Amino acid sequence: MDLFVIATIVVVLAASFGYINVRFFKLPNTIGLMLITILFTLAVFGIGYFNDALLNAEKYVLSQIDFRSLLLDVLLSFMLFAGALHTDFEQLKAQRWPVIVFATLGVLSATFLIGALFYFTLLLLDLKISFLYCLLFGALISPTDPIAVLGILKKAGVPKKLEIKIVGESLFNDGVGVVVFMTLFEVAGMGGEGANALGILKLFGREVLGGLSLGLLLGFLAYRFMKRINDHQIEVIITLAVVMVGTVVAHAFHISAPLAMVAAGLVIGNDKIRERAMSPETEKYVDTFWELIDMLLNTILFVLIGMELLVLSYENSFLIVGILAIPIVLLGRYLSLLLPIRFFSKRLAFVPNTHLVMTWGGLRGGISIALALGLSDEMPRDLLVFVTYVIVVFSILVQGLTVGKLVGRLYTSENNTGNAGESS
Repeated sequence: MDLFVIATIVVVLAASFGYINVRFFKLPNTIGLMLITILFTLAVFGIGYFNDALLNAEKYVLSQIDFRSLLLDVLLSFMLFAGALHTDFEQLKAQRWPVIVFATLGVLSATFLIGALFYFTLLLLDLKISFLYCLLFGALISPTDPIAVLGILKKAGVPKKLEIKIVGESLFNDGVGVVVFMTLFEVAGMGGEGANALGILKLFGREVLGGLSLGLLLGFLAYRFMKRINDHQIEVIITLAVVMVGTVVAHAFHISAPLAMVAAGLVIGNDKIRERAMSPETEKYVDTFWELIDMLLNTILFVLIGMELLVLSYENSFLIVGILAIPIVLLGRYLSLLLPIRFFSKRLAFVPNTHLVMTWGGLRGGISIALALGLSDEMPRDLLVFVTYVIVVFSILVQGLTVGKLVGRLYTSENNTGNAGESS
């Protein structure tokens, strides 16, 4: 079965499940697609007890897809660029300092908080796993997934200033989270030997600063090229080239491709850049093209996440750990947000209950699963993959379905109107 046939099967499934969701379930696409795919996969498991032809076929299709490589090396760059392109740059600029702190210190503190809580929980269950591996779990589960967040918050009615904090944080913290994970992964690969604070700091700095610098450079070059012509078709292709070239260069020089694409998307999507470089017709075509790319890749991604249920190794203890890990992750995120929110609330107008909405609205998604699948066989891979999957499913289906209700209870329409009028 060649790549085109496999891609065709996945797209047909995505289109079918998307139709079922829009026609009958009427859930946000992110939630509906994952739910329907999981139900479909469970049905295939059930049918497999009588005839395993369909089960084997689905397993074969999934075995031909390297989910980790597909997401981290390809899809993520396109979806982050699309998300950044449509982010309100001026609003983000006004909230830049809390966003930066949430995406850096927030991720680091959540990594250690979750890792420590997870380690002691496993000890209580008489499961002895290296603290370093627990930190790896903390690193892969700490970043909120912009792909999941962006689609759901648009329908949740979150106050605008709070939405930009959550969206801005999620755009940056996945790149930072990947860097933290890869740094810890490298340390774990050395057995903790040969690692030193300076070396870790250099690796972290190269990934983060290198990625941001590359993105700013590509964004500026795209602006210069687009400013000199007036052809909406070629200008759309220029934005596509930015993502593809940026991803290739980032991988070649071992810097963060996600952060590069976020930076490039923010530059090109900036209202001032748009006014100078794009005609109204070009803006329309660029936005429409990237909205379509975003929707298509999101659809495929969440179908694949649902199908990943097939590759999980299951033990009863895994399920217990997965259920206990849900409050651990939520508590770790809540605690990691407290200090930054208290610090910045004195300097910027924060809406009430920011910490609650950011905790419950900080969804996990495909990035966490992809990183977990990248763990080596020498590590407790099966356990961590299963626990990560449980948390992601809970995050998307339970938190995603209820964050709108939480927002509705916390913020009345009158309060939202008042908040919208506050200065940032």
